[in-house]
Amino acid sequence: MDRESEQFCRLAGAGDDAASLAEAALVIGRDVYPDLDVAAELTHLHELGAKLRARLPEDLVITARLHALNRYLFDELGFRGNDDAYYDPRNSYLNELLARRLGIPITLAIVYLCVGQTIGLKLRGVSFPGHFLVSLSCPDGLVVLDPFAAGRSHSEASLREKLSQVAGETDAAVLPLGGFLEPSDNRQIALRMLRNLKSIYQKRGEHDKTLLVLQRMLLLAPEIAAEWRARAEAYHKLECFRAALNDYQHYLSLEPEAPDRREVEALVLQLRESCAKIN
Repeated sequence: MDRESEQFCRLAGAGDDAASLAEAALVIGRDVYPDLDVAAELTHLHELGAKLRARLPEDLVITARLHALNRYLFDELGFRGNDDAYYDPRNSYLNELLARRLGIPITLAIVYLCVGQTIGLKLRGVSFPGHFLVSLSCPDGLVVLDPFAAGRSHSEASLREKLSQVAGETDAAVLPLGGFLEPSDNRQIALRMLRNLKSIYQKRGEHDKTLLVLQRMLLLAPEIAAEWRARAEAYHKLECFRAALNDYQHYLSLEPEAPDRREVEALVLQLRESCAKIN
């Protein structure tokens, strides 16, 4: 593993530190924006938090800090969710969010976490099904916040409504919400960002960018067999036959009882023949 990859894994493994998460997100962005200045973007993000912190009295209560954060980010600075072009890949890159102030739940949440932690709010990311959220433990209980909706707090009813969009109304009505509201660490959040990008690029048929995303995913989660298969497919479509062959074989070693084993074994045979012809 090279030094840059080691740094990325270290950042993604830094627990719930929002600054490290933001840096990991910017490193992901550098795969597509090679001239991206990570240090400059981090400085910009730090300055956003420092400006708000300088305005607030030290003894300000949690709820007032939260209201100040929402007013600052969404009313004053104009950060918002991109409803009009939700699947534009730019929404999934933190550098683009900072420049355009348009994003999806998870990138908006990273800014929300960074600025919020700077002003003393112990915010945590929440990988809620279908829609990334943020939580805050208050004296009266857990508050669940939606940066995509300008920091609006969710009631149990609204959370179940969101859950129903993924799990169906029947299951959403009875499933315990607590398990879906557990805080996510940096690694989990980075992987969710990468899954979003993988899905976008696969649908767009951009196999080269799909491959870049999968390289990152496998750095963080080499135990996930499905991502080895996905990378094999990306290599195959890019006619990188030997790399595809290696990844298909590794997939089968991780999933010896895979339901698609026969299909993959057939692909392995084809690729061996292709590699033999190349030799």
